[in-house]
Amino acid sequence: MTSMTPESRLIAACRRQPVDKTPVWFMRQAGRCLPEYRQLRTRYDILTLAKTPELCSAVTLMPVERLGVDGAVMFADIMLPVEAMGVSLEIQPEIGPIIHQPIRTRSAIDALQVRDANEATPFVFEAIRLVRRELRDGKAALIGFSGAPFTLACYLIEGRPSRDYTHAKALMFGEPLLWHALLEKISEVVVRYLRAQVTAGAQILQLFDSWVGALSPQDYAEYVLPHSRFIFESLKSTGVPTIHFGTGTATLLEQMVDAGGDVISVDWRIPLDDAWRRIGDDHGIQGNLDPALLLVPPERIERSVRDILRRAGGRPGHIFNLGHGVPAEADPDRLAWLVQRVHQLSVREDGSDV
Repeated sequence: MTSMTPESRLIAACRRQPVDKTPVWFMRQAGRCLPEYRQLRTRYDILTLAKTPELCSAVTLMPVERLGVDGAVMFADIMLPVEAMGVSLEIQPEIGPIIHQPIRTRSAIDALQVRDANEATPFVFEAIRLVRRELRDGKAALIGFSGAPFTLACYLIEGRPSRDYTHAKALMFGEPLLWHALLEKISEVVVRYLRAQVTAGAQILQLFDSWVGALSPQDYAEYVLPHSRFIFESLKSTGVPTIHFGTGTATLLEQMVDAGGDVISVDWRIPLDDAWRRIGDDHGIQGNLDPALLLVPPERIERSVRDILRRAGGRPGHIFNLGHGVPAEADPDRLAWLVQRVHQLSVREDGSDV
């Protein structure tokens, strides 16, 4: 097999086509672990960076140049489309999104706006266009994303990051009509947001359901699956591949497959081959290195990398990633080394392992 560009390698893997080596990218790769980013943060807050296309595109491109990853994931906060629904929020350092007036009543849900995406978050799409212009030589595929309805609803209802999602689950169980009304609105906003990202130039889309592991399979099927499925079905006509991401989802893999996505992302809590067996060979798989391993010596990291690649078995459709985001304490040089080692250890000729 001839050498592929990083762009074509990642897109091909999403479509379960043969690749010359396993593609790699990392969630939160454009962020706190990069000194160039930390320098910018001394001058700008997160929302200013995300809402200023030139700054956003610069941060998005940093890990492509520094780490050699196959994908450039847009630097954005998952709350951007929610803020455009008329929600007053702020991003507090070391805490996360804070919703000034949590959404817990029918009147609050009715007040949420569903706007044209280009009017609601034009800065996101301008940043995407800027990044695509810089990636014309194929040095990375551009990944757009959105938070998923469940995770966004948890933020809106709780009012801040939570460990147990008590208020969100209470609304879900106690007032299911209100719950579904909220998720239907969020889902429509997410579809508009993601479709506009594709129009602007996104080549892959990832739906982040970061907190959905808090649910049982039965509750996921009843309260979440229909909304996530609506999103993935609505995105099929764009023609771009989709990744379905969650954490703590070892009990939910079959339900996530039913909800949709060409690639299912899994974390370190389940062996990759076991997860792929349950997901099925008609889907790609993304993962699944424990982010904590980035803080230990390279020889220990390599042991886990080799194990993950062995479990993937050279099958088409594997994207190497972490089970969650890059820790702020991670060394960028260690990340660059990791990208290089995954590429070296997974080189293939004619689609087979070397």
